[in-house]
Amino acid sequence: MTAEYSLLPRSTQTRTPRETQGLKGRTQEIRRLIGRSLRMAVDLEKIGERTLLLDCDVIQADGGTRVAAITGGYLALALALDPLISSGRVPEGTLLPPIAAISVGIFRGQPILDLNYAEDSQAEVDLNVVMTQDGRFVEIQGTAEQEPFSPQQFEALLSLAENGIQEVISQQIKFLNT
Repeated sequence: MTAEYSLLPRSTQTRTPRETQGLKGRTQEIRRLIGRSLRMAVDLEKIGERTLLLDCDVIQADGGTRVAAITGGYLALALALDPLISSGRVPEGTLLPPIAAISVGIFRGQPILDLNYAEDSQAEVDLNVVMTQDGRFVEIQGTAEQEPFSPQQFEALLSLAENGIQEVISQQIKFLNT
């Protein structure tokens, strides 16, 4: 199972050129993050001899594109596996409980959930957090942009992320059950 990620040419304020001469390091890193994260939502042994490829094309970038790709990628994965599970071609339990991702940061001294581009580009601290429905961490990416942050600030950001992710997962479940 793998994921492809791409910023479409007009997804940013200035045109982003297509990566036709090989992928940039940022794109490769985001693809790997999405793939690693979404593999945590599938029992790969039960899939059998299948390749799952998720396309994550960014239509409008406003910060948080990698976490949106993971969260939406889980929905795409669930929708793609549903007919295979329903028909018995892959067993029940292939799709594991939901995962989701969210960005948090410190902006102007305050912890912020789901930073937009303006906040993200000026954040003092920026974290991307990926978690399972039962509260286990899949990945945490964090950076101090101006000065190091304290363990207490880190704990506050993780708590904010956990609460946000649980809300996102409840929306994923609601969507999948409609």
